[in-house]
Amino acid sequence: MKSIAELLSEKILILDGAMGTMLQAYQFDESDFRGARFKNYSTLLKGNNDLLTLTQPKAIREIHSQYLDAGADIIETNTFNSNSISMADYHMESLVYELNFEAAKLAKELTQKYTSENPEKPRFVAGSIGPTNRTASMSPDVNRPGFRAVTFDELKDAYAEQIQALVNGGVDLFLVETIFDTLNAKAALVAIAECNEKRTEPIPVMVSGTITDLSGRLLSGQTLEAFVYSIEHLPLLSIGLNCALGAEQLFPHTQLLNQIANCHVSVHPNAGLPNAFGAYDQSAELMANHLVPYFEENLLNIVGGCCGTTPTHIAALAQLAHKYQPRKVTSTYAR
Repeated sequence: MKSIAELLSEKILILDGAMGTMLQAYQFDESDFRGARFKNYSTLLKGNNDLLTLTQPKAIREIHSQYLDAGADIIETNTFNSNSISMADYHMESLVYELNFEAAKLAKELTQKYTSENPEKPRFVAGSIGPTNRTASMSPDVNRPGFRAVTFDELKDAYAEQIQALVNGGVDLFLVETIFDTLNAKAALVAIAECNEKRTEPIPVMVSGTITDLSGRLLSGQTLEAFVYSIEHLPLLSIGLNCALGAEQLFPHTQLLNQIANCHVSVHPNAGLPNAFGAYDQSAELMANHLVPYFEENLLNIVGGCCGTTPTHIAALAQLAHKYQPRKVTSTYAR
């Protein structure tokens, strides 16, 4: 079977879409989140989507399968918040290893099944590593600008626990995503580097930042260029953008990223911008149309969807992407 790096030189790979959007359709209530195991748990658990890997694994399996059926080459584990810092909100820090291991194992079983049924289209599992709910670069207290709610070492240790569990569960690559603070991302990347140093075959790493508005900056204030320069010394499979904006708004930022990235480029935008009720209602057809210029300008190696996207969106992207060649990995930016 070809490696993911080999495939990226041949075609544009398809990443899956939103997990949360799909879970909302199940309309799970508090008892569904708890299941039998956590029936008497002291903390309210509704909203802890990562916990559903343990309490509603059938739903997670169905969602992964729908994305694979839609043409996804890469599916993400249901582990975006499966770190001790984020899980502290639910007093579930002790479950971090199990959440990651079981999510990776579940996804891996499905990708192995789909790959065995069609060896010409191998499927891969990306361990989803979110930014946590704290920031290492900014103070949450306007009256104490020097205060930090988390340290670099605390982040690195939390990520290291998550990463080891994802590895043991069988992930094929890591996806450090929705990065709003580069220092948080660096903690994850250091933990990954330390993990990979112990391995004969390093696990490839995807990184995806989040531009929070049309200024082209991360929430922590870095420009896209500064973000890329901060991490480009690492052996990355790809650098990309996701969340916050739709494909139409992300286009100029992806053009810039294409100029400065010395590795593969990915994008998985939201289904447009949220409406007045906070929902994403951009159709699959419209989202695909907004992505046509990306393909025509040869900007991408990996494409998928973030908030609001469904298997219908991913199927539309897969149908479109196969008509185009992948971006060549070169850097044309004059420094």
